[in-house]
Amino acid sequence: MQWLRDRSIAIVGAAQLPNTRKTGKTALELGGEVLGRLLEQTGVERRQIDGLASTLANAEAGNAFWTSVICETLGLSVRWSQVTDIGGCSVAGNIARAAAAIYSGMAETVLCLAADAPTMKFTTVQTGYRTEFCDPFGYGLPASFGMLTSAYATKYGLPDRAMAKLAVVQRNGALLNDNTCDVLRKPLTEEEYLSSRMIADPLRLLDCVMRCDGGNAFLVMSTERARALGFRRFVHPIAYRERVNFDAQGEIEDITVSGFTEVGPAALKDAGLKPSQVQSFHPYDDFYIAVILQLEQIGFCAPGQAQAFVLDTDIGINGQLPINTSGGQISAGQPGLAGGGINLMEAVEQLLGRAGPRQLRRSENALVTGIGVLQYARNWGCSSALVLEAGV
Repeated sequence: MQWLRDRSIAIVGAAQLPNTRKTGKTALELGGEVLGRLLEQTGVERRQIDGLASTLANAEAGNAFWTSVICETLGLSVRWSQVTDIGGCSVAGNIARAAAAIYSGMAETVLCLAADAPTMKFTTVQTGYRTEFCDPFGYGLPASFGMLTSAYATKYGLPDRAMAKLAVVQRNGALLNDNTCDVLRKPLTEEEYLSSRMIADPLRLLDCVMRCDGGNAFLVMSTERARALGFRRFVHPIAYRERVNFDAQGEIEDITVSGFTEVGPAALKDAGLKPSQVQSFHPYDDFYIAVILQLEQIGFCAPGQAQAFVLDTDIGINGQLPINTSGGQISAGQPGLAGGGINLMEAVEQLLGRAGPRQLRRSENALVTGIGVLQYARNWGCSSALVLEAGV
């Protein structure tokens, strides 16, 4: 999608709901609420939306007519639609899909919607990943990430000091985020992280994401249309890459190697950027080992050097490479299959200059990533990288 570099596509609005446990609401109700916030923010009328890109919801799994149900419930009538089912890659992936639909003339104004209520209802069943082996031995989350962490530690040493720093820095960002889940709204020290109980050795409790309910929504249109409608600030997606089922033949013996070895460098090359030129990094963070692996495989540092890189780099709001400045999912909460929107939302807010006390000094570009599904005895099955740029 190198044509994205012409800056012809714009994200003109972004809205989210507070991350909350036990909301008492369905994913559809949350979707309606966040759409209402987006329409109020942008001034765009419901009837002007002619495209819908949505994610699935753990709370509503199994509905074979999800798009139609969303449109009927939210009062939408669209001429292009897309349901994306690549887990944590889905939200950012829908920005790229919306861009392609607009570029091809299939839609003009696309709503990218993600909402889920997994603390109210969780009906997703992941089949096809050797459940006959996984289920009897409890192989799933977080055990699968414990295995990844062990594999990395065997090769390079356990990066526990780097993960402790990530935990503290992201929690500091979450404390400045009004949408952070209430139970996570408290300071954290490195000592508290390191002393938290083991969940899947060497994975600690504070390595793990916490599920909550919530939603996020983005409005995408052509830059030309955005200007015609009077938008003065917007965000351009300028590069996007994804890979599903990396290493399909199982030829790579090292399970820590992921699709980010391909999509990260490719997306940055498409955007004309080097890792050192990225002004903020918003990696998908359901477990901290995922951030460690992404730092290395995207090219911020060499393999095995993430601990040294994190310890030697200021990754806070005023630092050289701010990481997940709103807390990410681990410190703000993960609203189910809308979780990827947490990282994307913060990147967009930073580029629009709307991050309040978290606002960065430099905010002209940002890198957002997604990951999805842990395959049996392998790395995650989906990897994506989206580069964003502030536009006027």
